[in-house]
Amino acid sequence: MLPDRSFFDRLADAAKAETLPRFRIGTSVVNKLEGGFDPVTEADQSAEAAIRALIEENFPGHGILGEEHGNVGLDREYVWVIDPIDGTRAFISGLPVWGTLIGLYRNGDAVMGLMDQPFTGERFFADGKQALYRGPDGDKVLSTRTCDALSDAVLFTTSPHLYTGDNKTRFEALQDKVRLFRYGCDCYAFALLAAGHVDLVIECGLKPYDVGGLIPLIEQAGGIVTNWQGGPAEMGGEVIAAGSAELHAQALEILKG
Repeated sequence: MLPDRSFFDRLADAAKAETLPRFRIGTSVVNKLEGGFDPVTEADQSAEAAIRALIEENFPGHGILGEEHGNVGLDREYVWVIDPIDGTRAFISGLPVWGTLIGLYRNGDAVMGLMDQPFTGERFFADGKQALYRGPDGDKVLSTRTCDALSDAVLFTTSPHLYTGDNKTRFEALQDKVRLFRYGCDCYAFALLAAGHVDLVIECGLKPYDVGGLIPLIEQAGGIVTNWQGGPAEMGGEVIAAGSAELHAQALEILKG
């Protein structure tokens, strides 16, 4: 049995109770990456723990893939994919473009998903059929916008500095073709694409939990999410999200190299 919207709301509210009180208060940060910087905060860890507790209580037969507390039952029919704070760097910098990502996979396919931004009061949810918004603008059904040419497109990526080698060359070639490009929005950029405000989101080096909750949002709003070879994006890696099939095909031709 699939969970309903109210259960996803319970998960998001449980995470919000852990993240929002710790936002913009100078919370302590631990670096997970030797020789680099991969921050984690108490908010990340406690939010994921709260989400997992509810899932384990209500859906004990489901698997869980989480960023902070490991994986359980990844071979099960249903697997929850959790990123308690996608955009931790934004979180610790006071930028409200981070979000809690919760996705549900069925036999490896992302079928339901949520992105919650507690500070702005915005919640994006894909229920298996359509993508929905609840926030300051009221309740809406989301739809990507039509854009048929790269020359008219608005593109987002987290940072151009994340690309190296051939990936850097291909990304820059695509960036040169679009009308406008912006950096630094993490998961919020994907939500903006689902809502019809931007046309392309390009990323590299993603983990499943970075994208699992976002794939249903894009697809059920009418868009397309794949890897750079046109295959499934559920396991992360190099990812492209587009608001239309035409734009996806044009961008993919460049990214494939």
